[in-house]
Amino acid sequence: MTLRKLILLASLLLPVMASAHSFENNQRVPAVGVADRGELLLDNDKFSYKSWNSAQLPGKVRVVMHIAGRSSAKEKNAALIEAIKSAKFPHDRYQTTTIVNTDDAIPGSGMFVRSSLESNKKLYPWSQIIVDSNGAVRNAWQLAEESSAIAVLDKTGRVQWAKDGALTQVEVQQVIALLQRLLADQ
Repeated sequence: MTLRKLILLASLLLPVMASAHSFENNQRVPAVGVADRGELLLDNDKFSYKSWNSAQLPGKVRVVMHIAGRSSAKEKNAALIEAIKSAKFPHDRYQTTTIVNTDDAIPGSGMFVRSSLESNKKLYPWSQIIVDSNGAVRNAWQLAEESSAIAVLDKTGRVQWAKDGALTQVEVQQVIALLQRLLADQ
């Protein structure tokens, strides 16, 4: 392949690579279900799992965070999580849904990832944690491997903002302002 053809091919692929997710503004996220593991539940200090489906997302304003089951992915958007904690959004109208792709974890670390998720569920019982051990959500939403993606949904479950990758400080501020506006509109 000539250099000219390589450059042309790369320029054609750039727009596809830049939008490394399948989220569309004012649309619902692509439908997906997680039957293996699924939503982590805590009842009387006992953990269990139930199947989860993206059709359950409407009802509250929410941030959906999809992260690979590795600490490097978790750190990419830690600033947003801290900003959400500081904002103290009302639990009756706001929810963070964290989907952890344990299929995209460092081999042998799955037990540690699940233990960390259980600790977080105890600390923040109102948050929703989904364990996706087959990578179904990453595949359905066309997300990058080893990454962290954020989608802000209005109470009808429609995407208002999304990014696959680390947010800048300005983007964190934009997300918090958008959440405040969406909650004020309710």
